[in-house]
Amino acid sequence: MASRADNIASNLSLANFSKATELKNRIWFTIGALIVFRFLSFVPLPGVNPLVLESLYDQTRGGILDLFNTFSGGSLERMSLIALGVMPYITASIVVQLASSLHPALAAMKKEGQSGRQRLNQYTRYGTVFLCAIQGWFLAAGLEAYGAQSGLQAVVQTGYMFRVGAVISLVGGTMFLLWLGEQITSRGIGNGVSLIIMAGIVAQFPSFISNLFEGGRTGSIGPVIIIGFIAMVVVLILFICFMERAQRRLLIQYPKRASARGMMQADRSHLPLKINTAGVIPPIFASSLLLLPLTITQFAGNSVDTESTTGSILQSILQYLQHGQPLYMALYAAGIIFFCFFYTAVVFNPEETADNLKKNGGFIPGIRPGKRTADYLDYVLTRITVVGAAYLTLVCVIPEYMIAQTGIPLFLGGTSLLIVVNVTVDTISQVQSHLLAHQYGDLIKKAKLKGRLR
Repeated sequence: MASRADNIASNLSLANFSKATELKNRIWFTIGALIVFRFLSFVPLPGVNPLVLESLYDQTRGGILDLFNTFSGGSLERMSLIALGVMPYITASIVVQLASSLHPALAAMKKEGQSGRQRLNQYTRYGTVFLCAIQGWFLAAGLEAYGAQSGLQAVVQTGYMFRVGAVISLVGGTMFLLWLGEQITSRGIGNGVSLIIMAGIVAQFPSFISNLFEGGRTGSIGPVIIIGFIAMVVVLILFICFMERAQRRLLIQYPKRASARGMMQADRSHLPLKINTAGVIPPIFASSLLLLPLTITQFAGNSVDTESTTGSILQSILQYLQHGQPLYMALYAAGIIFFCFFYTAVVFNPEETADNLKKNGGFIPGIRPGKRTADYLDYVLTRITVVGAAYLTLVCVIPEYMIAQTGIPLFLGGTSLLIVVNVTVDTISQVQSHLLAHQYGDLIKKAKLKGRLR
């Protein structure tokens, strides 16, 4: 028999949505913040010649900068104030998270509750500023070096004043994006940083779709390929939705306790273990590590003699690590599998979970509390991670294979699809939670009115 919560959740409709004033205000605030983000992506850095940036970006196309440009919504291609996007924050948060699992002092701080999490968040912000300063300095130096090599004036006036101004502007743009993301999280709907990344990816959908159909109109892309590509994207989206919601639920039982009527009653709950515990981190790490040599090769291509030993090595790296090459796809799949197991082992500690269950009196039926429970959790999690790693590898390698076979410049890779689908599902779940809370509020108000009438 369905519970009261299930009955209320099944009755969610547009009529209920129109009555939820707070939810509508949150959605409008989120949309307005994302519009501000898109406006900022068109504001160029001071002292940069935007007419030369297109040729510079074409030179480094296909490298790690292309990946960052996708996540920033084209801001890096236009060299805007938010060219670095939120990637420095993502990198800093991953480093702090790894350090909190390995360093005893940070691990103890993580267990302090809200105050410990606030201190870790502050360390993450410091790391973001540090990474932004380093990346901004090298980005400004790269713009000056490109102008000196090509003879094009990429920077209006070179020198330390330009580099310092560029670093300050890029750090300020990234920190403003973080503040905007925090405002979306607290006053809007969904996770702010994730929504900013998704908005940057979705902003490039129209240009990609127009290029795809333009290729079909001119005959460079066959109609069968276009139909097959659309079918592949739809199937991958459905598959991602299914796998991201999939979880293994372990039964947790608590000892019998006296209820209000004096009866002894045993409580039961479930410990949900997601199939994909690592999320989108493994594809991002694997693609970044693989594209890093390619990016170095592209930047060094103009200054290295191709007939020398170093030049021949760089050309070999550039040849074998291009998109769609068998070696690239094999290393990409191996990197995803490795980071799936590595990051899952970092974010989920079976011994800590078993200790928490033991302290609260909970146990898995048939498994002794303590070390046996930790071993069983590790056993289950390892086999779940195998399925999750295979799922991530399949989703990320199929678009790469399509690029190699069709030659379509597909920016919508597996990582972008994972981010868009994950953020969309999470945002819809939060909208449903707000609607459910609104209906519960209406029921409580009606119950109070009936009590007053009596």
